[in-house]
This record gives sequence, structure tokens and C-alpha cells, in this order.
Amino acid sequence: MKTVNVVFCARDFCGEWQYPFDENTIAPFFSELNSELSGCGVLFKYEHQPNITLRINGYGDLLNSIRVNSKDNGLSSLCLGQIIGCSPDADLFADLKRGVRRVAFSPESIPPPGGDELCHNCGCGC
Repeated sequence: MKTVNVVFCARDFCGEWQYPFDENTIAPFFSELNSELSGCGVLFKYEHQPNITLRINGYGDLLNSIRVNSKDNGLSSLCLGQIIGCSPDADLFADLKRGVRRVAFSPESIPPPGGDELCHNCGCGC
């Protein structure tokens, strides 16, 4: 079974921008996600990293406070924002679902470092 791990860093909402993020919704989200995709050979896990606190000034910072890795797919710790790019609706759980599914089922669609300079994600440099 393939495993996708999600690490939630501690957050410091340091400016006026706030996001209504309830830590108690994480466990039910992952339980539902694992139930929904239980037949696909993927297990989604999460953990909290209280020793690393990131300053949050906007939604992009919030996405980057969530790290995703999957050794089975050859991906070390990437920020959620690196995986999904721009968020259409700033809906954290929809973005998280989109990101972990991409890691689990199509990691080749995640741009490599400098991938934003390429026309597509194969790395050919055209």
C-alpha cells in the first residue's frame, strides 16, 4: 500500500488576515478521505509539527505551512502550494484533497524545481 503523509506545521497568523481553520476537522477529513479511496491502494496519514511555526500573512502562506511527502512516489517534503499552484476558491480542505490526490495518483504532474519556466512538466526544457 502506498502512503501519502501530510504534516501540519504550527501557524502564527501575524497580520490582519485570518483563516477559520479548526484543528478538530483534520481527523474527520482524513478518515473520510481514507474511506473514500480505500480500494485504491493508498493510505493518507497526517501529523502535527508543533516545533516548526510559520508566519501566515495570506492564503499562500497557509498552503505552504502544510507539507506533503510520499516516499513511495519519490517525493520528499513539498509545500501544498508547490503541489497545487494557485487555489481557485481558497478552500483549504478542497485544496488539500486536490494536492494529496495529485501526489498519490499523478505525481508526474507536480512541476519540478524551476518547472514554472517550462512549457510543461516533462522537464525537456522546450
